[in-house]
Amino acid sequence: MNRTEFILRSLKKNFSSYSLYVFALVFSAALYFAFVTLQYDPALDITEGSVKGTAAIRTGSVLLVVIVSIFLLYANRLFIKRRSKEIGLFQLIGMTKSDIFRMIGLESFLLYFSSLLAGIGLGFAVSKLVLLLLFRISGIEGVAALHFSVPALYQTAAVFSGIFLLMLLTNYVFIRRQTILSLFRVVSSTEDRARRLSRLEMGLGPAGLVLIIFGYSLSDRLFDGGFTTINTLFMAMLAILGSVILGTYLFYKTSVSFLTNFLRKRKKGYLTLNEVLSLCSIMFRMKSNSLLLTIITTVSALAIGLLCLSYITYYSAEKIGMQQSPAHFSFTSPESAETFKNTLKAAGIAYEERRIEVMTTEWDLRSILDLNMPRTDGTSETMILSVISDRSVKGPDLAPDELKLSGYNDLMQKFMTFHKSGTAQVKDGTSSIPLRYTGLERNFYIPYTFIGGGLPTAIIDETLFAKLKSSDRKVDLSIGLDILDDAKLDEANRFFQATSFKKGETAESRLEIVLSQRNQTGLILFIVGFLGLAFLVTSGCILYFKQMEESESEAPSYTILRKLGYTSGDMTKGIAIKQLYQFGIPLAVGLLHSYFAVQSGWFLFGAEMWTPMLVVMALYTALYSVFGFLSLRYYGKVIRQAL
Repeated sequence: MNRTEFILRSLKKNFSSYSLYVFALVFSAALYFAFVTLQYDPALDITEGSVKGTAAIRTGSVLLVVIVSIFLLYANRLFIKRRSKEIGLFQLIGMTKSDIFRMIGLESFLLYFSSLLAGIGLGFAVSKLVLLLLFRISGIEGVAALHFSVPALYQTAAVFSGIFLLMLLTNYVFIRRQTILSLFRVVSSTEDRARRLSRLEMGLGPAGLVLIIFGYSLSDRLFDGGFTTINTLFMAMLAILGSVILGTYLFYKTSVSFLTNFLRKRKKGYLTLNEVLSLCSIMFRMKSNSLLLTIITTVSALAIGLLCLSYITYYSAEKIGMQQSPAHFSFTSPESAETFKNTLKAAGIAYEERRIEVMTTEWDLRSILDLNMPRTDGTSETMILSVISDRSVKGPDLAPDELKLSGYNDLMQKFMTFHKSGTAQVKDGTSSIPLRYTGLERNFYIPYTFIGGGLPTAIIDETLFAKLKSSDRKVDLSIGLDILDDAKLDEANRFFQATSFKKGETAESRLEIVLSQRNQTGLILFIVGFLGLAFLVTSGCILYFKQMEESESEAPSYTILRKLGYTSGDMTKGIAIKQLYQFGIPLAVGLLHSYFAVQSGWFLFGAEMWTPMLVVMALYTALYSVFGFLSLRYYGKVIRQAL
């Protein structure tokens, strides 16, 4: 048998073990090629001036290279260790280490670059779909064509060739450093076998949980006013990050063993088969993989958190548009409004007009407001608010001595807490007029043009409004036009874009605000989604590879259980519980980390948290669970082959 036949037989023999590795390599190459193709696609030129497409995609491609490189190097390390006995046998029959390295290198070359070519072909096939997805998310009107980019091909080939050279280097170092005896012990020495828990480990068990809970509680109070300077806020963030990461490591290193050992002692050693195959296995396996699981959990939480925040911003675009422009079209100039109204009348588009007079006054809100921010002096609750009359909005009539505030959002809630009742005073020259505060509502009645710094709008009785108006105060006019037929809103917006308004006059379209928001956040969501998908696949594959390794090392135990009379179904139930722990615990911890990270500052990114966050978490969980099912299927194969 010549060397070529030997390599082909080796590939055929190990193909089942390499199948998911090949899938991950093909997927990574396809993902990278399709992603980089966008960087050179002429259709992306239309995003100039709205989103910085090329620069953002180039940055994302660098991060994608880092994720793929770490995964492929780690996977290569696992597979070369799995073949350690085979390498040892080659040395026993007289092959030199150089011969073995060349043979494995040639085998890896064939497998790697054939998978790379398949991945590039797949990436080219889906590149048009990827571009369409980008246009759809960003709200960009463009024509997506199937475009093969030669520069993207060169870049993909260069990046993956560099990764392959690093893989060869790690294989060379591994083969050169190992002796024949150590090669037969590599697999058996990779896991931490069962032993009694030390007193230190028993003490550190609860410590991991305490650190995680401390980090969660601190993140919950991050913006409640307790941290009043930039330095204290920065130190709090570092404390949250440090306590959660260290707590996660201790959780995998000691807490899981502590909890499972506690459950085992409660049963006084009388464990069922399912408990032996699940609890006792993860009690020590998870501890030996604690650093790897900590990295996977931390980066998973980061990926989920960034996806949630990106989707929150994207999902909140329409709600933010309604806050910035309560009407479909808003104007501050009667002439501009009249020009646009004439255009709508000529096109036969019905509309409803609402005019609101707006003026600004100084208010003393100390008795109804708590500021969750640093106070510079004793009058920090005195501020300038926009004021409108109760007759100009749809709502209950107010008495001359009553005040209602409107325009309330979650961002303001974190920094300003209004009481349910109290007394506020409006400045009128040198005197102040006390008003009975009746509450705060979320509705926005005037555009952001009249609102300073996101502050609420004061609604007062028409009589008082007229009195303040007579004190030589400047009064502005907010004109809002609402299209009665929603089906004609797009047509009206096209007329709005085609109309020329005087320079310096405010004319806003809510639809344009929403589209602008989605243009700005759509590409970010797209790139973060790509990177999140890449990490999801790579981390899932790494856990799957570890389960493959564990299942093969435990095969002799399954043989004994089969000889004792246990069926494949009996053992599969216990293995299913084990997979639920092995994949479920890192997923659950990652989801918890991301939830507390998101809820501590989501209001800085949008106006809605729960729906986008739950959608992202549900999708991530569903895709992540696929690797758990694949792992269970592989265990079933090992169990069936036990006899």
